Amino acid sequence: MTMPYDQQQDIPDEALLVLYANGDGAAARALTLRLTPRVYAHAYRMLGSQADAEDVAQEALIRLWKIAPDWRQGEAKVTTWLYRVVANLATDRLRKARGVALDAIPEPEDDAKSAAETMQDRARQDALQTALATLPDRQREAVVLRHIEGLGNPEIAEIMDISVEAVESLTARGKRTLAKALAGQREALGYTDG
Repeated sequence: MTMPYDQQQDIPDEALLVLYANGDGAAARALTLRLTPRVYAHAYRMLGSQADAEDVAQEALIRLWKIAPDWRQGEAKVTTWLYRVVANLATDRLRKARGVALDAIPEPEDDAKSAAETMQDRARQDALQTALATLPDRQREAVVLRHIEGLGNPEIAEIMDISVEAVESLTARGKRTLAKALAGQREALGYTDG
């Protein structure tokens, strides 16, 4: 029996995945609508390209649907598993593209902002993406998960399959490197000390 979408909003991800594995197409749609923005955003932050992020997000979700019949509830959160898959796919894509500059595609314009604010935001995003691209893969992944995706260190440790202490070390080193890379750009990016 298929539940309407509005009744599935309070069902945990893991339960929706099991429902999908048992033939509930509405559960798959609900889970896709719930997870796609997060998966895409994580892929974009890792890759800096909308097209590559879309490809990685789609591949990660396809892999989720393929493993659905074998999903063992309680072993891992669906989001943790997906973040790890996205990180691995993005890392593989970056390694294949080494030596090729990643295109910096700006975020879509927000109608509520002025042209100057939009340009400022775009410059800040481009500067951050450029600085992120200089970090080693593991540091970039840890910094993105912690400071952009907002995940806690224990969840990051599980995603990256490392200790919490290693996560703390990677994020600290990554933040220091980013701060150095962006320090000379404060005024140009519209940040003032006043």
